[in-house]
Amino acid sequence: MFSRAVLSIDPEAVAREAEQSIRAQVLGTLKRRGAVIGVSGGVDSAVVAFLCARALGPQKVLCLLMPERDSSSDSLRLGRQVVEALGVASVVEDIGPTLTAAGCYTRQDEAIRRLFPDFAEGWRCKVSLPSLLESERLNVSRLTVESPSGEVRSARMPLDVYLQLIAATNFKQRVRKMMEYYHADRLHFAVSGTPNRLEYDQGFFVKQGDGAADFKPIAHLYKTQVYALAEYLGVPEEIRRRPPTTDTFSLPQTQEEFFFALPYESMDLCLYAHDHQVAPREVAPTLGLTEAQTERVFKDIEAKRRTTRYLHLPALKVQSFQEV
Repeated sequence: MFSRAVLSIDPEAVAREAEQSIRAQVLGTLKRRGAVIGVSGGVDSAVVAFLCARALGPQKVLCLLMPERDSSSDSLRLGRQVVEALGVASVVEDIGPTLTAAGCYTRQDEAIRRLFPDFAEGWRCKVSLPSLLESERLNVSRLTVESPSGEVRSARMPLDVYLQLIAATNFKQRVRKMMEYYHADRLHFAVSGTPNRLEYDQGFFVKQGDGAADFKPIAHLYKTQVYALAEYLGVPEEIRRRPPTTDTFSLPQTQEEFFFALPYESMDLCLYAHDHQVAPREVAPTLGLTEAQTERVFKDIEAKRRTTRYLHLPALKVQSFQEV
């Protein structure tokens, strides 16, 4: 019988393996002195910071806290909890002025005004997808805005609006990565990525943004397993209780709303089942779904892999040749 137990891990053994790998990769393969981690206040970056501190020593870890205009205040506060718990060095880099200079907010607002012309300073927004469980679901993102008076409006986004809005917000991940590499270069450190297996597999990252890193110590772990590891490592409880967020738009928004369209616990199990050839009819009872709904999730997994494959590709060349 298929069950949630398929994602059970021995967290002590998993942590030990990850720490050994971090030491070998950072000090050996990459020949760097330590690690830089962009800490967001979420469980993934917290687990990576804890693993790096254990593997390399707190004195060889730098945590970057990188708020901007649309960041939740919780992100900075929870990021500081990680820093304090580990006793590592940290730097706060407010990336808002850089984003303003690059036109991130102007381009973002311009796209939103194509749907909501009165969108202005003081308004908030978010992007969301319908649930995968809806039988009549259209895989079209919706834009939701909220006025300063609390009025909420929502509409489906035409492709041009969606593309410009996402392109503008992608400045945020790319500027954060630029900051991480600045500090890594000045310290002769390596940059750690923070994606878990679900995010890595399904392309939930920005190319040359949060997808860029020198090593990715939890990319083999499902989100469910990351939470189990977080408890073992002693990641602060408030971070472990916090729902996974994008922290990209000004309105509160979960990763489920924006990209996965199902809770991570269900997506993890579906991804595992899909990759281990477990039939939807066997998976459905464990998730509390129908067979048809589970099949829909499997198809969405395949679709996301197809559409985000380019994110994993290196730069393409005219001819192949021997490389170093």
